[in-house]
Amino acid sequence: MCDFDLSQALDGSPDCDETGFESGCFDMTDVQDEFFQLDEGLDMLVSCNRKTLQSVANLLLAVNRMKKSLTRCDSNEELCSAIMESLVTVTLVTTTETSSTGVKRIFQRINSGNQYTLCDSSQKYIVQASRGFQLQAVTLQGGNGDKKVNFKLSRYITPNVPADEVGAVVLSITNTLHMSCCMKDGKAVLNLEECSKENLKKISDDGDMDRFLFYKRTTEISLTTFESVKCKGWVISTSPEAEYQPVEMCEQAAGRRLTRFKMT
Repeated sequence: MCDFDLSQALDGSPDCDETGFESGCFDMTDVQDEFFQLDEGLDMLVSCNRKTLQSVANLLLAVNRMKKSLTRCDSNEELCSAIMESLVTVTLVTTTETSSTGVKRIFQRINSGNQYTLCDSSQKYIVQASRGFQLQAVTLQGGNGDKKVNFKLSRYITPNVPADEVGAVVLSITNTLHMSCCMKDGKAVLNLEECSKENLKKISDDGDMDRFLFYKRTTEISLTTFESVKCKGWVISTSPEAEYQPVEMCEQAAGRRLTRFKMT
């Protein structure tokens, strides 16, 4: 049996740690476990310790700390409320909400990275159409490598966001020509759009400039997807078979188009 002096608890009561009481001794042989099956695959374990003088003293000290006398409680609900108010410490955690709740996020550019070409999983490269601001996916034969579009990826950071909302990038063809995405008639539309590099240094999602941002995510087999920041759930994609088809946005869950790219 563990030796316990009641005076130790009583003497320490005025300066008792507000976070709780630590047991001076604990004998695992005193613990009795009992299982109750609440539902299929869900069990509740109840552990009961042998009552000791120390546990009684701790209980008395806890009661003395209460802001409201328990004898004044007229119901079980009031009794429970009095205990919770006195013994439970509430910590408020402030989080940064997303734009869906009206609180804006700021994406800050941290660098302008290296240039890459994008090749889909059927070995088609992204090229720029000879006329107009349009991108296409084409299987290139030898000697036509110069037709590949070189994308410069600029990385952005924003604080206090969920894990699935990190890795934002801007995909640029030139210093002023960038990929963008916005909703039109209920569908996400991919564009090539002119914008100065200075205007993209800091992007807020409470306006329309986040149309230039894409979440870059790489899988374990080194293939990358690009999801629109403005149009969540829509990713850059190519046709699974046809040549010279436009690069478009598609819903990631649909699975009808190629959405993973090799960066070279």
